[in-house]
Amino acid sequence: MSEERWLVTGALGCIGTWCCRRLVREGHAVTGFDLGEDRRRAELVMTPDELAAVEYVRGDIADLSALERTIADRYIDHVVHLAAMLVPLAAADPPRGALVNVVGTVNVFEAVKRRGLSGLAYASSAAVYDRADGISVAEDADGHPVTHYGVHKLANEGTARIYWQDAGVPSTGLRPHIIYGPGRDHGMTAGPTLAMAAAVHGEAYEIPFGGRAQFQYAPEAAAVFVEAARSPGDGDGATVRNLGGPSEHVADVIAAIEAAAPEAAGTITYKEEMLLALPEEMDAERPVSTPLAQGVRETIDLLSAAAAGVGT
Repeated sequence: MSEERWLVTGALGCIGTWCCRRLVREGHAVTGFDLGEDRRRAELVMTPDELAAVEYVRGDIADLSALERTIADRYIDHVVHLAAMLVPLAAADPPRGALVNVVGTVNVFEAVKRRGLSGLAYASSAAVYDRADGISVAEDADGHPVTHYGVHKLANEGTARIYWQDAGVPSTGLRPHIIYGPGRDHGMTAGPTLAMAAAVHGEAYEIPFGGRAQFQYAPEAAAVFVEAARSPGDGDGATVRNLGGPSEHVADVIAAIEAAAPEAAGTITYKEEMLLALPEEMDAERPVSTPLAQGVRETIDLLSAAAAGVGT
């Protein structure tokens, strides 16, 4: 495979970190664009040599000129856009949330258009839907978001459609449901992974929601984003796809944790009455496939190794 030149926005987040690791291991040039500077997630899942292979640029996607300059100076040919303010932060500061999530995404599309790139994948979200949209929703169902973040993500899908319609910019948006795995320590649905970390450290933890959902393993989700950026729009336009997979109950997550860390039995609980404002299942043409038990076991193994001071 010839070297590709990638920009990953939100590169220090969970999926961004796994995208960077995958691309470095494939031998590509990777630039991580992120407003933050905390590399703990990257240090958790990458070796020192892999981490050194990523060029991190501190920048704000709300700054179009900085974004375009980063793309131009490094001859970027593929972009994975993941930078965002998640549900709690967008709710706490709606104007800043809209600036980052909506204007920032417009800036990504504009920079891609100006540079003439043809490889763009971006993160939408299951938050474009509400439970009122149905327990199971089709990929082309109309969404009715109930959070600022969900509204932002729905707006971004419209932005992608208009950039294809008016400027021929192809893209693929992906709607994750609940991402879990090493590095997932932030956001409304981080509870399952925080429970895995608690089990590793011998601590009790209550997952703050119950019910069923599609739990998607971060390394596999990252791989889907990378492949989507290689054939944006599936070769024809602005495509939006659900990241599907088997629907599991939160109790199944706890069972998988206890199977991987038997000493945690009885210490991990969940709020059965608290249901997320999301459908239980999203239909998808190409669902993620890592079994929950496998993903949980691998997560606990990696977190245990990190706690013991053993490198990736």
